[in-house]
Amino acid sequence: MIPLYAYRDNSCDPRKCTVKKLAHRGLARIVTAIARIPRSTLLLDPTAEQAVSPADRDLRSITALDCSWEVLDTGAVASWRNRRALPFLVAANPVNFGRPFRLTSVEAMAATLYILGEKEQAQAILAPFGWGLRFIEVNADPLEDYARAKDSTEVVALQALYM
Repeated sequence: MIPLYAYRDNSCDPRKCTVKKLAHRGLARIVTAIARIPRSTLLLDPTAEQAVSPADRDLRSITALDCSWEVLDTGAVASWRNRRALPFLVAANPVNFGRPFRLTSVEAMAATLYILGEKEQAQAILAPFGWGLRFIEVNADPLEDYARAKDSTEVVALQALYM
């Protein structure tokens, strides 16, 4: 089981926050200072130049940035060595259903787990949400293709087939 972290700055609606629900169930740990994020983590950052791929399996944890991009210290995040962006996927959450790249933090973490070969853990973190497992159904083909890719370059090439 891969440890999950989320940097959270309390800028989102606490009633809709997927990270808070994961933390409440013991499925993720919330970090409130960037300095406390483990340095060996795979940091999910949509501005990263590399895509998540199976080549990242050796990283010890996954951290999502669950905050408003207006208040995020992008300089501190940009210095992270293991920053990765997610490839093309479609949201299944009720607010952004069907919209590409508009994933909740739990969808982003689940997609990363799936691509890294941790399909059971991906399903486990989505299960507490009524719409959660629908995310895997909606993205079944791309997730399987990304999980079979060799590296980030292959993932980016595959993503072009779905865009």
